[in-house]
Amino acid sequence: MTSPVLPEPWMRGVAANPAAPPAVLLRLLAPRARTAWTTLCERRALPPDIVEAVVTHPDRTVRRGFARNRHMAPEQRGRLVNDPDSGVRAALASGPRPRTGRVVALPDDVLETLLTARDAHTHGQSSTADDIRQELVVSGQIPPAFRRRMLGHPNSELRAQATQLWLELTTEQRAALLADPDPTVREAAHRCSRTLDPEAMEAELPEHACHHRCLLLVNYAVSRTVAERCLADRRDLDALARNPHIPRDIVTRLARDPDPEVRRHIAARADLDPELLAGLAGDQDGAVAARALQQPLPRTWSQRRAIDRVTGRTAGGVGPVEEMFTEPETRWYEECALSPHPLLRRVAATSPRLPEELVHRLAGDSDADVRHILACNHPLAPPAAILDAFIATPGQRPHLRTLSRLPRTGLHHLLGHEDPDVRALAAADISLPRPPVHLLSDPEPGVRRAAAASPLLPQVLVSSLLDAPEHAEGAASNPNLSADQLHGLLDRSGLG
Repeated sequence: MTSPVLPEPWMRGVAANPAAPPAVLLRLLAPRARTAWTTLCERRALPPDIVEAVVTHPDRTVRRGFARNRHMAPEQRGRLVNDPDSGVRAALASGPRPRTGRVVALPDDVLETLLTARDAHTHGQSSTADDIRQELVVSGQIPPAFRRRMLGHPNSELRAQATQLWLELTTEQRAALLADPDPTVREAAHRCSRTLDPEAMEAELPEHACHHRCLLLVNYAVSRTVAERCLADRRDLDALARNPHIPRDIVTRLARDPDPEVRRHIAARADLDPELLAGLAGDQDGAVAARALQQPLPRTWSQRRAIDRVTGRTAGGVGPVEEMFTEPETRWYEECALSPHPLLRRVAATSPRLPEELVHRLAGDSDADVRHILACNHPLAPPAAILDAFIATPGQRPHLRTLSRLPRTGLHHLLGHEDPDVRALAAADISLPRPPVHLLSDPEPGVRRAAAASPLLPQVLVSSLLDAPEHAEGAASNPNLSADQLHGLLDRSGLG
């Protein structure tokens, strides 16, 4: 008699089984197999026949899981762009799970549909069209190249949305939007142009501390009245020091501020003159002096933002970075790769465009963070560097597991590692000299699952593990199980 606790782990295991044929996977789309839907629809690649069944499935849970599936091509996920359920469209817009930094962009036609959609006012919808747009904007699925194309897009609604990039645009691009033939675009451009109007910013600035106040003080043009008030009250000076639009004499005064954090932000600015930079380079605070010395003049604001992505953070906190609207030239990243300053080499390691010879140079860098950031960001990072990053940066493992260059063999030396994630990776190694039988008794469930799924285990042992609650899920995902055995498990689970 089948134990009542076994069907659910069996179904989840079969759903994860890389050798399960389409006929087996199709059975898991039945309502009785709901427990396996997340594994099946969201956490693995699916063959074409199953994709067809998933995107047309009557249950929105199935479609929503597929919309988040990072193993499927954006073109396949994008088929759900007109799904009748707003929650499915919102899942598509928010992007694959888990979020691990840079993602592959959705196709242009899918982006256009999501960005210009209107509410259908259908009863029971959980997300509005605006909610979905906001999810898409922060998802990383809109590439900078598409955002630039929006500026001249035939659809006036997309041109109006492009005005939100006002601070990133050139003078010519702003002028074109302000003179757009569509009045809606012109109105949107005029509203956004107020971000560079100090008086308008002063009128909008809230007095109480909040995110919006900080946003305005960091990014928007600041009136002299506001700047003087902040200086007099010694309030928000670090935000002012980061603002590209403050008057030059305010920059000079902040460079002499008693707070070293304020001076450090000034030392990073792109608009310093040589005399002011020299003074900051001799600052008594080591962090201020170091920031001034790290990058010579001339500088650009995009370079400063690229450095800010890394400053004060390690690989465990940086990981894969999203592309900025205006990235510095590749040549600048190449110069950073040769810098004596570890921070600039870390910045270089974030660029996926570095040539191969510099990739190998950084892969052997004396600074561990340089090596680990490179492993997370460059498609040519050596496998050994990726494995080292996997071991050293637990927070980046969800991303590193998706990389084809992460070693899956030659891991025998890691079977006894203190970290269970590392032991589990080693347990799945098909090149082990002997089956990882001893890890079937590991104290960590994830390690036991990986060991039970090992194709090196004897068939008779796998069969016996299927009836052990602590091993059933891992054993059911073992690729050595035949189609008949998998069908048999689903029969015993009560699937018709």
